[in-house]
Amino acid sequence: MRDIRDKKLADLLVNFSVKLKKGESCLINAVDVPLEFVEELVQAVYAAGGYPLVNISSIRLERAVIAGASRESLAVFKDCDLFRMKQMDTFIGVRGPANSRETADLPEENNALYMREYYKPVHGEQRIPHTRWVVLRYPTELMAYAAGMSTIEFENYYYRVTTEVDYNLMAKAMEPAVEFLQKADKVRITGAGTDLSFSIKGMPAIPCDGRMNIPDGEIYSCPVKDSVEGVITYNTPSTYQGFTFTQVSFEFSRGKIIKAAANNTGKLEAILDIDQGSRFIGEFALGCNPKITFPMDNTLFDEKIMGSFHFTPGNAYEDCDNGNRSAVHWDLVVIQTPAYGGGEIWIDDELVRKDGVFVHEAFTALNPENLE
Repeated sequence: MRDIRDKKLADLLVNFSVKLKKGESCLINAVDVPLEFVEELVQAVYAAGGYPLVNISSIRLERAVIAGASRESLAVFKDCDLFRMKQMDTFIGVRGPANSRETADLPEENNALYMREYYKPVHGEQRIPHTRWVVLRYPTELMAYAAGMSTIEFENYYYRVTTEVDYNLMAKAMEPAVEFLQKADKVRITGAGTDLSFSIKGMPAIPCDGRMNIPDGEIYSCPVKDSVEGVITYNTPSTYQGFTFTQVSFEFSRGKIIKAAANNTGKLEAILDIDQGSRFIGEFALGCNPKITFPMDNTLFDEKIMGSFHFTPGNAYEDCDNGNRSAVHWDLVVIQTPAYGGGEIWIDDELVRKDGVFVHEAFTALNPENLE
């Protein structure tokens, strides 16, 4: 059965997020997504005058590829997909999470090899900097379970936070915050298990208002690579390479993670040892989607939670670049609303946000009451 809201979502992705123009190509990468929604995307691309290319896969097939992979096999995979990606003007990546722990039993070295030899060159170095892209998750029963909702309740929630957000209003509200951040230097963040300081001097501030993620709602910057000092404790679960990490904490010195702990510190250390860049931070971002208020172990939702921030080990984006390069880019989230322990963000000795609420005049337009 088709959901009429899928047509609205497809139109948003094609015409607002990637802004497909007549004569441009669009790779639709669909993993465990109903064919009916892929058809809606194809039709939306054609209606915009574009040329759709469709790739259908599943997380079980991805697992099979990673499980038996060698450097040589991934080189063939990488060369083919890299050639295809270089032909694309735009990219729409949709996943309908099946079993998010599908790769949990694979050896860490298999996942690390896949990240280094395939994901980094195809997506990290080509797709992200050289196409107009958007990624999202399609609603599934598993996502409803993770959110603690019935399937119907979650579907209603999903379409509300994806297609009923006024992204034009959000973009306008972000303008003074972006201007403030681009002139800023010192950042200090405090909260439960967190006392962190770093510099963002000279770094751009990038507004995310529906262009690269759906749902969206964040402004990201990047620490000066060697400036991070102190400790951070993340209070939001995060599944990475098939394992759900909780209570992740890092200690930094001169920008580098020198001590790490979690519910499985061994697995955490293996991720941080994938390459030299995975122990440095590649992104600092403030979440501000007014309709997302709780975590559900889905990064594309959790990193947009109103009153949250994420502090990301690994690769820096080229549009906000501190020079760090890694196959890892892991958006770990801290929620600072009172229900999650509160906290404060200070920038250049001015209080910007307290207990999840923006209090500085450059940011108050991003509070929920001003985005509805």
